[in-house]
Amino acid sequence: MSQDVVIETRNLTKVYSDFWGRPKVQALKALDLQVHRGEIFGLLGPNGSGKTTTIKLLLGLLFPTTGDALIFNEPTSNVAKNERIGYLPEESYLYKFLNAEETLHFYGRLFKMSSATRTKRVGELIDMVGLTAAKHRQLREYSKGMQRRIGLAQALINDPELILLDEPTSGLDPIGTAEIKELIRDLRSRGKTIVLSGHLLADMQDICDRIAILHRGELKEMGKVSDLLTVQDITQIKTRDLSDAALQEIRDVIARHGASLVAVDHPTTTLEELFLRIVRESDQHPGRRRVADRPGQPATKAPADGVAASRK
Repeated sequence: MSQDVVIETRNLTKVYSDFWGRPKVQALKALDLQVHRGEIFGLLGPNGSGKTTTIKLLLGLLFPTTGDALIFNEPTSNVAKNERIGYLPEESYLYKFLNAEETLHFYGRLFKMSSATRTKRVGELIDMVGLTAAKHRQLREYSKGMQRRIGLAQALINDPELILLDEPTSGLDPIGTAEIKELIRDLRSRGKTIVLSGHLLADMQDICDRIAILHRGELKEMGKVSDLLTVQDITQIKTRDLSDAALQEIRDVIARHGASLVAVDHPTTTLEELFLRIVRESDQHPGRRRVADRPGQPATKAPADGVAASRK
């Protein structure tokens, strides 16, 4: 595992069983992916696609049925790694009778932070998430959006290297959403690695460097957002000061007519269109899944009965 790789999963599979130990639901099937240091990585998928299961497996809250998961080149069962991780669950479990300051001091003590360090960190985080005016109010008086903000602050109390965020903008208004997205970008600029889980496609498209789309527990697509959204079979040309006559010409004629070539590239689709297409294709071809890229090899699609190749 390269030092540049913060998270790696190999053939990661999770099957939930019933009371008698019989397989009931396959929540995740042979997931292969890598998350690199300093990037914002998005896990996308409809409800029940395996996003939250993946995060819980990475945190060691669940154990895989088969396969491996590594964080910082250590097995996820190694609890010492959690000191370097920040986690915002889909539903934050907070003590409603505490206020914002008391909440962050409580979690700071769990990390054995000194009083002076705690006080400085708590003040910075409350200001960072925009709760300065409400820092003395009990959390039971907070709106859902305010609870997401204090939950994010709690996830950052230990100044983590890796931050796992499950639906970080849920319950926020457009202004709050924009502020949280800007905060996430700022965290990346500080060298943090962020993994987002969600289904708010516009938000993910705005801030993610790479995404993985899951459906029914299987990896359907993965790559850079810009690459996935580029429509490769259509080319668009943008020019400046082009005459009507030159509209019928191509590159060399553009120069001959005295116009400047601004860009020749491919138009892009939207993350929503890509997501819906992948989900529809997945429903039409059950069992077809994406095999993770190998160095020097193009991305491939596994057949319905395919099994992910094990890494050597």
